[in-house]
Amino acid sequence: MHISAKCSIAIHCLIFVYEYGERQKVTSDLLSRSTGSNPVTIRTILSALKKAGILAVRPGTGGATLLRPPEEITLYQICQAVEPGFTAKCIGVHPMPSQICPVGRTIHSVLDRSYQKVLNDLCESLRSVTLKQILNNYHTALNPL
Repeated sequence: MHISAKCSIAIHCLIFVYEYGERQKVTSDLLSRSTGSNPVTIRTILSALKKAGILAVRPGTGGATLLRPPEEITLYQICQAVEPGFTAKCIGVHPMPSQICPVGRTIHSVLDRSYQKVLNDLCESLRSVTLKQILNNYHTALNPL
């Protein structure tokens, strides 16, 4: 399974915006320093989250804010925003099996049926995890017993 690093960077940004957005302007430069990512990458991710209706980003150095409560933002929505069609990239199938071989002729349809269940389960799992749960994990990591 492959979920791009863009997703983890997006989650990092969303946690930062939620935690610090009320106290300071959260800019792409600030997020770049926090994530260790290039500012252009951050702006691309913020733009995708804005387009998906997850973030509001004020022009210039105005900062970013969440548009919805964390309990209404799912991991699936975040991944889909920054990596459209990510599910199609999760499982690879070899592209050129032999059409002469009975296994080669049918392997794509055989695997498509099998892998579809895996993808459906993955999507269901990603939809069940909210930004609120991720924030709770963050707070637990900050303040362990």
